[in-house]
Order: sequence, then C-alpha cells, then structure tokens
Amino acid sequence: MSITIGIPFFNAEAYLGDAIRSVFAQTYQDWELILVDDGSTDRSLEIALSINDPRVRVLSDGCNRKLPFRLNQVTSEAQYDLIGRMDADDLISPTRFEKQVAILNAHPEIDLVTTGVCSITNDNRPVGIRCGFPDDSITGRKLLQGQCAIVHAAILGRKSWFMRNRYDETAMLTEDYELWLRAFSHNDFRLHIQNEPLYYYREENNATAEKLLTAYRNQVELIKKYGYLGFNRFELGSIIAKFRCKSIVVRLLDLLNKTDVLLKKRNTPIADDSLLQHFNQEIDQILQTRLPQ
Repeated sequence: MSITIGIPFFNAEAYLGDAIRSVFAQTYQDWELILVDDGSTDRSLEIALSINDPRVRVLSDGCNRKLPFRLNQVTSEAQYDLIGRMDADDLISPTRFEKQVAILNAHPEIDLVTTGVCSITNDNRPVGIRCGFPDDSITGRKLLQGQCAIVHAAILGRKSWFMRNRYDETAMLTEDYELWLRAFSHNDFRLHIQNEPLYYYREENNATAEKLLTAYRNQVELIKKYGYLGFNRFELGSIIAKFRCKSIVVRLLDLLNKTDVLLKKRNTPIADDSLLQHFNQEIDQILQTRLPQ
C-alpha cells in the first residue's frame, strides 16, 4: 500500500534536509513525499527543489498561509489512501511508517495511529521520551485536558478521515487540539496510540512565551466551546482558571528566562543505556542517508 507523506515548511533551511533524509531512510519505501513551501525567505525552497526523485513533489505559491492551510493542501494533493506527516525541523525513526501502516492494515476500524516521542536538542542529542499506551481510553474529559498522548506530527491516517475532518485554518497553534475535539464531538475519532518513540521531536528553545500564551488563549476558547464533552459548568470554570494560572507562570518564567523548564517536565529522562544507544544509532543512520540530487 502506497502512502503520502507531507512536510510543510517555512524558513527551515537548518533542518529541512535532515527531515527529508528521515523519509529516504524509511524501511517502508512505497511512498510519495509532498514538500509544501509556506512562503519561505531563506534557502528552504532551494533545498526542497534540489531533491531529484520521481516520488517527491514540491509545491510553492509564494504565500505564507500557515500550517493548517498547508495540512489541508497536503490532504487535497495526496494521491494515496494513507497520509502521514512530520514537521520540517524534526526526524523520524526509520521504522515509523512500516509499523504504522501495519497497524492500520490490521485494524480497518481505526482511522489514525500516533506514536511516542523522543525529545532531541538542536544538535540531535536525545534527552527524554514520552509515550502513551495502546489501551488508554480516549474520553472527552481527557482530550480537553490534553491527557491522551496524541503527537500531532506523528499521525498516520486515512485520507478519507482527513477529507471528512478538515483543519480549521483559523486555529493557529491549536489546529490539532481543535480537530481532535471536533472529530470526537461527531463520534469520528478512532485512534490507536503506539507506545514506542518513533518520532524525534526537536524541542530545544521551542517553548517561547509568545507561542505558549497564544496557545493557552486559544485552548481556553476551545474548552468553552467543547467543554460539554467532559465537564459540568462548575468544573469548566475550574479548568479555565487553571489555564489562566498557567499563563501567569509562563510570564514569570519568561521574565526569568526559564521557559525551557516547561519542556523538561513533559519528558521522562532516558535512563536505559541500551535505549539511548538505539536512539543515537537511528539518528546517525538518518544523518548519513544520501539524498538524490
């Protein structure tokens, strides 16, 4: 079964080449790769156009339309029935798509599969992991609180699902959260959580106060809209108050230049030396993969 892989990018020249190497390093090779430029002003588009492989398409309209628009564009352009994606500054395990495709093929009742994460620094050093569990139940309450271990960029899903459930192009920084809640509210959110870290997420310096505060504000509006999925009126007020407290904490940490503390709390340190060695070997394999140019 062929799959479509989408990588939207904007000014990602430092890491885009390695993200593309991640795709070429896959054990599952039956894919097309759609590279979607979002109006980059650096060398990103040049890097994308340098790839010489018939499975790779580059789309560029010169506009900066933001991620939700580009993800909908990938769905519209996809030639195949399964669509996966990744961010332009991350890496993916060479076995990611082989394992995800196997799950969707074995379970036609499932529309989406996500994986766990290995957090890496800007120089590709693994520093922590976080994973969910396959038997974790997905409830409205847990979705609203962000407790379902869904890694947006690690999703592989059926094109038919993405056609039914388009991204809200106004939901900046919360396009995934809004999509999960809306699909769940329509009883259309059949997802499998693969508890293996198959996505290398570059998180160093990623938690800027501006991004966090914008995301919190948008989350509060979505909680007000979809709160009925998991909370009564009293509980809803308490949850909104917690987000306002989190915003205060972010502002204080920003004043102290300590916002990275929030990222460290999300991950479990890698205590197993054999697991750390495995991550380093996969990353080395990716970085050594040659691109056809």
